[in-house]
Amino acid sequence: MSKSPPTLRLDRLLANLGYGSRREVQRLVVMGFVTLDGVPLTDSDQRIVITPDLSARMTVDDEPLDPPPGMVVVMNKPIGVTCSHKEQGPLVYSLLPERWRRREPAISTVGRLDKDTSGLLLMTDDGALLHKIISPRSNVTKRYDVTLDRPLRGAEENIFASGELMLESETTPLLPVPMEVASPTRAFVTLTEGRYHQVRRMFAAVGNHVTALHRDRIGSLSLPDDLPAGEFRILGAADLALVFARA
Repeated sequence: MSKSPPTLRLDRLLANLGYGSRREVQRLVVMGFVTLDGVPLTDSDQRIVITPDLSARMTVDDEPLDPPPGMVVVMNKPIGVTCSHKEQGPLVYSLLPERWRRREPAISTVGRLDKDTSGLLLMTDDGALLHKIISPRSNVTKRYDVTLDRPLRGAEENIFASGELMLESETTPLLPVPMEVASPTRAFVTLTEGRYHQVRRMFAAVGNHVTALHRDRIGSLSLPDDLPAGEFRILGAADLALVFARA
């Protein structure tokens, strides 16, 4: 038997989505700014059925409702912003609508890209999904486009694939890392684990230096070609399924 969709009081729903305090939301309702299926809602205590199509059916101040909890966002993270809620300087969350930063549950990045790495970043308010993606048991792959300071020597592909490479100050060798050579100073590597600054440290271990690092794929989900740096879009169910598919 399928479970019935959850319900939530209208004022709680909108407050959780960042539209304001319960009192501010009640004022929006009284003023007729909230509609469902084209009909203004008048009772902020009314329970709303949280269905997947709710954003298409409800409007707030003539704009479609923000996605309810379970939202997943794909962002083309630019260089210079940090995947953190607390660190100083520009943060990835500042690239999202201001209202989204008040959502409950909060939006978090799925893993992290360091400040000097660009590319595909997933963000979600679904804690269970977040942990499923980053769990080693899910074996979700991540591909990086690597630009190097010096030409490859030719042995790197075998070294990375061996499963024997040991990074400095660590006691467990890396899992095998497939590598595709694109040019003497450019390669693609695909990780199944996420150690601290792993790609940069891998190339340092073979005597090279990474000058640019860009993540272009998670699982079989590729960064959209038409998504500029600093922009984002909501991920649909079909694209989300690609995260767990092997490329």
